[in-house]
Amino acid sequence: MPSTQVLAHFPPEPHVRFMPTMPAMIRPETADTIVTLVPDQDFLPPPVVQRKRSRDSGASTAAFVNVKDFLLEEIDHERAIPPLTAYCFMTGFINAVCFSAIFAWCASQTGNTIQLSIAVGRLLDDVQTDSSFRLSDRLAVCSLLTFIAGSFIGRFGDKIGYSTRFWMCIGTFLQALLTMGAAITSWQSGAPTFAEANSGPAWKTPLSFACLGFMSASMGLQGVMAKRLNTQFSTTVVLTSIWVELISEPKLFHLRRLVIER
Repeated sequence: MPSTQVLAHFPPEPHVRFMPTMPAMIRPETADTIVTLVPDQDFLPPPVVQRKRSRDSGASTAAFVNVKDFLLEEIDHERAIPPLTAYCFMTGFINAVCFSAIFAWCASQTGNTIQLSIAVGRLLDDVQTDSSFRLSDRLAVCSLLTFIAGSFIGRFGDKIGYSTRFWMCIGTFLQALLTMGAAITSWQSGAPTFAEANSGPAWKTPLSFACLGFMSASMGLQGVMAKRLNTQFSTTVVLTSIWVELISEPKLFHLRRLVIER
């Protein structure tokens, strides 16, 4: 048989368009390293600092920052003169209430210091020694110690900022609480408001001593706060600047140093 020649017909090859070759990205040949190839940076999530906040969150944060800055801002010392003038009036009013009942002061510690000095002098008398702890002396000691305690409370303003609005508000609120405590204890004690001429102090009960302590602590706190403002009315408690300056001295506890004010 004649041999049959089979011709295979193949379709023509399509036209191949050669694209420019890109540089090959060579993967490191270390076996312990896993490398993730990122073709485009646009697919990455935005950084945290670039994420947008909602309007409510931004407004509340801005309001919080504004209030915080407002409270921690220092006040104008010249504008504090009218409130300090009112504090001077309050000092005289409370002193009048205290002196009318016990013939002693809750704000002016000069008289109490002199009275205690006289009491110590009676102990040193060789002719007639008087070792009794009189009621007036006990009241003077109570007033002086609580005044110093209230002054120490005023030192906490140095940690916050003694002339900031925040500390002025906190200190005034504490002083109001102490004054309210004095009013409540005086009311509950039932002690008379005025002492008779030759009968001695009218406050003799423990609640009366507590009333005097609250009043004196309030005046001590007021004295340190007013002293820190350094205005013409810085001494709102009369004749007690020596105690206030001593307690408010920043170097009070630097015992190894010679402090002139101390």
